[in-house]
Amino acid sequence: MATKKTPAKASAKKPAPVKKPAAKKAPAKKPAAKKTATKPAAPAPEAATPEVLTNPTWETVQIARHPERPLFLDYLNAWDPEAIELHGDRLVADDPAMYAGIAKIGDERVIIVGHRKGRTPEEKVANRWGMANPDGYRKAMRIMRLAEKFQIPIVALVDTSGAFPGLDAEERGQAEAIAKNLADMSVLKTPIVVVVTGEGGSGGALGIAVGDRILMLEHAVYSVISPEGCASILWRDGKMAPVAAEALKITSAWLKKLGIVDDVIPEPKGGAHTAPAKAIETVKKAVLAAIKELKKIPVDKLVDQRYAKFAAMGRFGK
Repeated sequence: MATKKTPAKASAKKPAPVKKPAAKKAPAKKPAAKKTATKPAAPAPEAATPEVLTNPTWETVQIARHPERPLFLDYLNAWDPEAIELHGDRLVADDPAMYAGIAKIGDERVIIVGHRKGRTPEEKVANRWGMANPDGYRKAMRIMRLAEKFQIPIVALVDTSGAFPGLDAEERGQAEAIAKNLADMSVLKTPIVVVVTGEGGSGGALGIAVGDRILMLEHAVYSVISPEGCASILWRDGKMAPVAAEALKITSAWLKKLGIVDDVIPEPKGGAHTAPAKAIETVKKAVLAAIKELKKIPVDKLVDQRYAKFAAMGRFGK
């Protein structure tokens, strides 16, 4: 008799070993995406070589910044030790970085304004290295209006790396104060003589530099931006400042050629700091000569010529 085969118990048969899932292959690394977030810096020109980095323009910048170069108070004290300083903008404060007052240059009574840098470390800090706040520009304008009222010539000595870029200055309307000065000086009914004695930096300089005669010392500089600032924007490298200085055309010779300044005042050999008294006397003669010439022009015609002079700047061609 055949016997039934009983099915083998499931547990009797060893289960097939569970295969471990194969380890996933690490995905191939994607090639790094090209950076497009920032605009690449302009390529450095061939001029950026040690031989060219020391160029005449950059040497002029160093002379204009020389620590022994005559400053505003050196001129003022030599011309009139009894000059009277006038204070305050009648709105916020009295800015020590901007001088404004009454002085006598030779036989001429003038209203004089200028950037006061300071000679000692303490003076430099107190005056913010001659970088004025809005209060300084408003003070200068207030005093210059006195010149118009009493028909007194204005003399402005420019020597600053720029207007002060602090938060308080911006909050109180730095740009508006400078712009207001440009508009108001362009129509003041009195002669205005401007002298760039050292650094003429950007709007900080231009805020007191709208005049009938723009004079500039031989080794002074006058520019829309400092060479270092220009280099940091174009090449992101302050070491390119000498190349930027050359490109900016900031020397007196170039600015005379471009019609930005009217006359260049010669300096003693090596710069004004080598013979300060001589340089100060030369500036005095140039200022007096300019005032004498301007006084001969009817005031309405003077204002028209001044306005036209600045309106024409930047126009090139036929």
